[in-house]
Amino acid sequence: MATEAVEERSDHIRGVTVTAISCLFGIAAALVSSYATAGAGSPAEDPLGVWILGAFVVIQFPLLNITGLKPEFSIKDYLYIFFMTFALWFVSWTILLTSGVTVGT
Repeated sequence: MATEAVEERSDHIRGVTVTAISCLFGIAAALVSSYATAGAGSPAEDPLGVWILGAFVVIQFPLLNITGLKPEFSIKDYLYIFFMTFALWFVSWTILLTSGVTVGT
């Protein structure tokens, strides 16, 4: 019974860590998107921001695999990591675009 509780807690901590990493990668992708599209006429219409998001999503899978946090991925894991990264990227980049903050200039 005690080992079940330890395994359950370990799984929970691993899940929270994966969520935190995905969220931080989403925020970092928003900052990089804002910096990369700062000189564009309309940054929201520049596809470079979406390409940056894609790169940040793809980088996470080998990173999580190498660190041992997620040794194997299911479709649910791929979708979860993509959604969490996208959600934080979308919210953060929207705030940066509407506030008029230009990162890097």
